Order: sequence, then C-alpha cells, then structure tokens
Amino acid sequence: MDLDDRKLEVLRAIVEDYVATQEPVGSKVLVERHQLGVSPATVRNDMAVLEEEGYIRQPHTSAGRVPTDRGYRLFVDRLSRVKPLTPAERRAIERFLVGAVDLDDVVHRTVRLLAQLTRQVAVVQYPSLARSSVRHLELVPISTTRLMLVMIVDTGRVEQRLVELPGPIPPDDVIDLRQLVNEKLVGTRLADTPPLVQALVDEVTAELRPAMATLSTVLLETLVERHEERIALAGTANLTRGGLLDFQGSLRPILEALEEEVVLLKLIGEVEPSAMRVRIGDENEIDNLRATSVVSTGYGPGVTILGGLGVVGPTRMDYPSTIATVRAVARYVGDLLAQN
Repeated sequence: MDLDDRKLEVLRAIVEDYVATQEPVGSKVLVERHQLGVSPATVRNDMAVLEEEGYIRQPHTSAGRVPTDRGYRLFVDRLSRVKPLTPAERRAIERFLVGAVDLDDVVHRTVRLLAQLTRQVAVVQYPSLARSSVRHLELVPISTTRLMLVMIVDTGRVEQRLVELPGPIPPDDVIDLRQLVNEKLVGTRLADTPPLVQALVDEVTAELRPAMATLSTVLLETLVERHEERIALAGTANLTRGGLLDFQGSLRPILEALEEEVVLLKLIGEVEPSAMRVRIGDENEIDNLRATSVVSTGYGPGVTILGGLGVVGPTRMDYPSTIATVRAVARYVGDLLAQN
C-alpha cells in the first residue's frame, strides 16, 4: 500500500468510525479498530496531511478528528463500499409496499418505509401529472347543465373537476363527448395534450360546440396546471437522533426548510433517469440545509421517471446503506407502478 492509498484508508476508517460512534476519532482508536498495519505515529502523520488538505477537522481540543464535507464527498465518490440489502430487508420492502391499495397508499407507505429503514427524514414526490399519460376520462352527469370530469392517469392518480355547461345537454350527447375525448387523449402524455384538446371543438357538430368549448377549457386547466405537485414527508423526529456536532447545534433552520413544499420539490423533484444524487453539506443550494446531506433518486415504471424520492439527514450519514436503501425502494415503487 503506497502513501496515498494509506491516507485514503485512514480517511475511510475515520468516516466509518465517526458515523458509527458520533465521537471524534483519534489515531490510537483507529489502529486498535482497523488493521492499518502501521503505528499510531504514522496514522497521526497521515491525519495531519488529511487535515491540511481539508478532508478532516478537529472540532475542539480533543485529539480526535471528524470528516469535513470534502472528506465525505471523497468517501462517497471513491471509498464507500456498496452495502447490498439483505434478503430479509428486500422481503420486508416488498411485503410493505405490495399491500398498498391505491396511489395515496403507495406514497404514504413508501415515505414511512424510507424513514424507518434509513432513520432519516424521508421525502417522496407524488407522481407528477406533467410526466403522466391519460388512462381514461369519464364524464358523469350531475344535472342537465353540470358534469363531473374525472381524469385517471397511468400512475393511478385521479383528478376531478366540475364542468358548468352553457346550457342543458341530453345524456346521449354526454356519451358522444366522452367517447370523443377518450379517442383523442387516452395514451397521450399530459404535456402533449393541449393542441389535441384545442382541436376538439372543431371535431363536433355545431350543436355540441358550446359544451365542448367549455369542457375543453376545464380539460386544459386539469391537464396542464402545475400547482398539483405534492410531497409526502415522514421521520422528522429522526433529526433529533444525532450528536452535538450534527446540524451545527440548531435544528430550527432545517425544520423551517422542510416545511416549504417548493424546497422539498427542489431537493428531490429534479432527478435524471437512473441517477442517484448525493448532495453533501455546502453542495446544497438551500442555505438552511447546508448542515445536511440529501440522497435522492427518481422512480417510475421502467425508464420513465414520474417523481423523486430521497432522504435528508446529517452529513454524518451511513452513505453506503442509505444509498442502497433509497435505490432499492425506488426500484420497488417503480415495479409496483408498472404492474398497476
């Protein structure tokens, strides 16, 4: 083992010990716990170099050191060993998620499961309507001048809107409208529907145009509006599990950030397909979360990404285990959506 490799091994040992014990790590303890094959004096020298290069720091006057954000980043990128989930863990995930009865249940089970398995704050984005496709559109007569528009998308999400018609409409005409909108829109991604909806008015008889014009307006509002993005959160109490050095002594800024849905969407809603993203400390764009790390990924059936999920916790995080858990849960949710 050359000098560079040995320093990396020392850094790996410091990260793993600090994550496990929440205590600053000293050279003597490293030699006792890890088979580094060198003396405490040599480890001290390596630690001095690591500290000078910004990978570890001394939090107070003790002899121990703790990793910096830069040290955690090097650990995640080059030093962390993959921790595959055990068969028992995989069975537990599958059993927990397979019992879900609808989309809301899938999301709530997923966010609770993530919080329990990782002991962090879990965040799950509901499948985004903008990334979904139309599965079925139903028109339910409420009265001769009022309809209930029910849109079901391929994720199982259901949206409902009232349609106030400009005049009375017979039941047979409602059937004709229902058939036409389904023929034109079923299977189409919501983002691609506006021109199809706008063309519907020209494809009906003159008698139906006023009703179709009103229906098209409501359809457009339902299909393209963006305020529908929703987030589920669980495990906030897990933030209190940490030691004195976590979060720089104050949870208030982190809790305030987690109350903002737009912040949570920014954390987990901008994920590339098949990408696992780890943001550590100052890498977070949100000031109030710069004492945390965020591990996130996208989920959906196959290669289609419908939303994001992930966890927020201290930079002193078990990254290999957390990354494996987030990846596995995302895969199971995607498989579940594909089956349904």
